[in-house]
Amino acid sequence: MRVLHTSDWHLGHTLRGEVSREYEHAAFLGWLLETCVREAADALVITGDVFDSATPPASAERMWFEFLAAVRRARPAMDVVAIAGNHDSPARLGAASSVLRELGVHVAGGLPRHDDGGLDLDRILIPVAGGRGLIAAVPFLRPVDIASDAVDPLSEIYGEVIEAARARRRPDQALIVTGHLYVAGADTQYLSERRVAIGGQESAPLRLFPDDIDYVALGHIHRAQRVGRASIRYAGAPLPLSLDEADYKNQIVAIDFAAGRIRDLRSLVVPRVVEIVRVPRRGAAPLAEVVAELGRLPLLVPGDPARPFLEVVVALDRPEPKLRSAIEGALDGKRPRLVRLGVELTGDGSALGDAVAQQRLAELDPREVFARLWARNHAEPPGEAVLAGFDRLLAEVQGDREDMAS
Repeated sequence: MRVLHTSDWHLGHTLRGEVSREYEHAAFLGWLLETCVREAADALVITGDVFDSATPPASAERMWFEFLAAVRRARPAMDVVAIAGNHDSPARLGAASSVLRELGVHVAGGLPRHDDGGLDLDRILIPVAGGRGLIAAVPFLRPVDIASDAVDPLSEIYGEVIEAARARRRPDQALIVTGHLYVAGADTQYLSERRVAIGGQESAPLRLFPDDIDYVALGHIHRAQRVGRASIRYAGAPLPLSLDEADYKNQIVAIDFAAGRIRDLRSLVVPRVVEIVRVPRRGAAPLAEVVAELGRLPLLVPGDPARPFLEVVVALDRPEPKLRSAIEGALDGKRPRLVRLGVELTGDGSALGDAVAQQRLAELDPREVFARLWARNHAEPPGEAVLAGFDRLLAEVQGDREDMAS
């Protein structure tokens, strides 16, 4: 049996809230479809955050359903199991679950329960690949999924599900357990991730997943990685979801089983169709150097759907009121599109109080305070024109005070 594990698609995502990722997501889903066929996958497991928000745009939902239809045409016998993540709406993701189940697509939006409150284990424990695998499809757990008197909700829910899975599995059947959560010890280096609490717990202990589970398919952390033993894996996100992920190679996981046990684990790198460019490559550079480097960027080709995302970081020795216009002017006709313009100040960064001894307010020299404030942000001292402007402003303020006093 061969299983492909992917996670955290975030369909409908926009970079920094402005730039659509639809072209990249379409390219990824096309590649994933081809990979399912090329790898002759028996099951595809998607561990949460199918969508970027609880109310995804219609284009994102259409992409999801078109992918499922394409997969069913290309791999008629392949099972698909998807769980909701913290970004998904359980009701929206699971709305079509009854219809999809007839097509071999099993979607767990919320944790299914009977009317009496007990877990609906028939909907949680899903045989796949003709019975060669058994998947315990546990989604992201929300307050509504957790009993009000639960002391350790993660251990209680997973403990009950895993115990039921042990009772049902055959000796030669691979047991796969899903989760969308933060497992203690996972590396959360990227800014696009955030901690989520489940029943008051911010992290799940590794003991939640005993050694007799053949594979633990995790979602939520955007960097692919193992946690603890090799069979506990985050697949990671297939697209970089923030600019700091420029150098990371997004991927999915392929797992081969023989007689119910793992035989091989492989990472399959997802091709990146839109690059992330940073000027300068590291740190920050003076404006003149940045403008010169921007001038060397390739020219725009009209209609190019794969224009690179560009982050620019300028080191400022003094204020530059026309900074954005200077950068945008240098980028006129260039292929990369500006997504973020950052500024790195070159001052000493000290607080004003660090350099001011115990003095009464009336004893402070406003010009000296201004100079210290300037030095906190800028390495180059203020010019004569700036100082003259400050003196004029100070004179006006002091004149107003005298008029009020009289």
